[in-house]
Amino acid sequence: MANSQLILRTRSRRRLGFVLPVMAAIIAVAPWTLAQTPARERTAEIYDYQGPDRSARLVERAKQEGSLVLYTTMNLKDSGPLTEAFEKKYGVKVTLWRSSSEKVVQRAVAEARAGRHTFDVAETNSPELEQLVREKILAPFWSPALADLPPQALPKHRQFAPDRFNFFVIGYNTNLVPPDEVPNTYEDLLQPRWMGRIGIEANDVDWFASIVKAMGETKGLEYFRQLAALRPQMRTGHSLMGELVASGEIPLAASIYNHDIQRLITEGAPVAWKALEPTFGRASGIALSRNAPHPHAALLFADFVLSREGQEFIRAHERAPANLTVESPLNKIRFQLIDPGILLDEGDKWEKLWATLFLKGQPPKKEGG
Repeated sequence: MANSQLILRTRSRRRLGFVLPVMAAIIAVAPWTLAQTPARERTAEIYDYQGPDRSARLVERAKQEGSLVLYTTMNLKDSGPLTEAFEKKYGVKVTLWRSSSEKVVQRAVAEARAGRHTFDVAETNSPELEQLVREKILAPFWSPALADLPPQALPKHRQFAPDRFNFFVIGYNTNLVPPDEVPNTYEDLLQPRWMGRIGIEANDVDWFASIVKAMGETKGLEYFRQLAALRPQMRTGHSLMGELVASGEIPLAASIYNHDIQRLITEGAPVAWKALEPTFGRASGIALSRNAPHPHAALLFADFVLSREGQEFIRAHERAPANLTVESPLNKIRFQLIDPGILLDEGDKWEKLWATLFLKGQPPKKEGG
């Protein structure tokens, strides 16, 4: 498969150097006429159209296309109900390929280099989407739902839009951590009682970099040196970390996604979570291929996912929806979004520091699946 032929590190800042096909001619046609229009012009016209008949035209053309291909990192128990609801509503089939964010990038770039345009929609973490932007694989789009998203989460290039947030919180076992010992600040994690009792996800380099930048580099690096001196347990996988906290193997996780711990709470596990300030969130977003084989279906799917209706499905699975019209306790968190460029532009620096402090000098092993 193409992914096995291309090794692409997500922290790479270098362009891969592929050249998009040169357009032979630009033919002046009506905005929604597809047959004679080069793909780049065709998708731009579709994605940016805001006329009063937009909704009716989009649904009609999407049904004519009949299907779309989605590459996503959202696990199947969450993405399955979402895509099924879309299919039921519009009669447009979704072919879903789910993998890690790194593999989504690998596959999309490998296909582009080979001149194959397979996927219509990508849904993954914002750093990986930003990488696809830099590789000129995505295209700007407009959706009426954009008005309901946090303005600070919308990139100026409009080539992806946030559909959910992963907030980094602390998670703890309520049987092992008494209420009066639950940390209220990052500094509380440095108490001697936490020696060997804290878990940290081994790939959370952008979380680390963001906190260091917020504290100021000198103070921030000293803070993490003191945290590393407490010999935290390093594990790969946020879901695994949550399970270890629930089982009592690790009393407290210093970096865990809110939805992983909330899902365990819903299942009755003896766990709880708290957001320390500043709380950092990593946006996941939805993006459209500039060479989408099914551009109308792609845009219709983006509309659906970003709408209140689609976002309710995301909330129902304990995730933090991006649409502000959807009521969620997580809307009340004062948060800062992690800059997706941290690992793309400064990845070598932060990964080296992280590895030295927490991984005995070994590079992080990417979380699979």
